[in-house]
Amino acid sequence: MTDPIKIQIRNLSFFYDDFTVLDGISERFRENTISAIVGPSGKGKSTFLMVLNRLWEGMPGARMTGRVEISQKGDFQDIYRAGCSLPELRRLVGMVFQMPNPLPMSVYKNIAFPLKLAGVTNREHIDQRVEKALKRAFLWDEVKDRLQQNAMDLSGGQQQRLCIARALILEPEVLLLDEPTSSLDPRASEVIEALLVELKARCTLLVVSHYQDQVQRIADRVLELSDGRFIQRTTDESKSSHLLSLNCENSK
Repeated sequence: MTDPIKIQIRNLSFFYDDFTVLDGISERFRENTISAIVGPSGKGKSTFLMVLNRLWEGMPGARMTGRVEISQKGDFQDIYRAGCSLPELRRLVGMVFQMPNPLPMSVYKNIAFPLKLAGVTNREHIDQRVEKALKRAFLWDEVKDRLQQNAMDLSGGQQQRLCIARALILEPEVLLLDEPTSSLDPRASEVIEALLVELKARCTLLVVSHYQDQVQRIADRVLELSDGRFIQRTTDESKSSHLLSLNCENSK
């Protein structure tokens, strides 16, 4: 059975002043899949991700046209419509950046921070959500005895999984990842790849990557950004299945 559409984009164009970055893109992304976005550096891949949760707004000279719609319970909503709640959009669409960006505070406070911003105050509930997010990010066993230690003391791979856990604590339906393994060693990258394949059972993932071997391992679908438009390529979905069997105990 084909997964339903989660994101649909209609005639999307994006500009920095007079320079066209994205040129009339119309595309659909299905639920519970990993879509890899590839192409040369500086051609708009990161910009495309930022359009999907409005992180670009406020950049001098930036503007866009077109529609970006995300399905919630089968009902498509334009995320640029008047009255769209940005806090709700950021809960719906999480993002993880190229470089790990833990906050200069404890591991626990890093993960709990989005809940605090959302006004959640029940400590027991927060504790449960923190543990759940860390387990989903394959990190709980490594930090459960270090929750009050500074997150900056974690390794690079652990910091990136912490940032993924922080994005997951609000239980997003879409997760955007911009070169999530580019600063990591091969072993840490392997753990992140296994994590992403595991996560697609719960959400829809769009991953910018310049590693062709990584794309072949994890992606259900590959889109190459060229001259402001997507050129669709395919990949063998079965290639990612072996990642599900990774034992996260070996991820330290």
